[in-house]
Amino acid sequence: MTKAVITKKAQLVDEVAEKLTASVSTVVVDYRGLTVDEVTALRKQLRDAGVEMRVIKNSILRRAAEKANLEGLDEVFAGPTAVAFSNDDVVAPAKIMADFAKEAKALEIKGGIIEGGVVSVEEINALAKLPNREGLLSMLLSVLQAPVRNVAYAVKAVAEAKEEAA
Repeated sequence: MTKAVITKKAQLVDEVAEKLTASVSTVVVDYRGLTVDEVTALRKQLRDAGVEMRVIKNSILRRAAEKANLEGLDEVFAGPTAVAFSNDDVVAPAKIMADFAKEAKALEIKGGIIEGGVVSVEEINALAKLPNREGLLSMLLSVLQAPVRNVAYAVKAVAEAKEEAA
């Protein structure tokens, strides 16, 4: 191997290690058996959610994981591997991959990394069942609005009672 190739691979390992460290959610999948149209549709869904998907050699992934101090991924990095990185939304990659895997049986979730910790397929699927960021914010807003709404109803009821009495 030439020095230029070795340097290029070392740079790729550094880049992937940085992505593994920087992302809040990383999902590893086996994409073998997907059609070109299915892969294109999956990439579009991920891109629309701000998630980057890349196909990376397992040897590069293993070295990058080692550099990022992530252990327990050796069996995950086997066979054809695609990796989805999200720097913003923890739920998005898991939700999109799990939903897509329901329709495209060829897509197999192998594992992932959530906020620096290695997680299993079961944990990825559990995460996929959570609402996305917008859904969680909507829930929070409704919880915060409930007390204000109740006070408004009480004030209105008191005002109506005083009007009837007068």
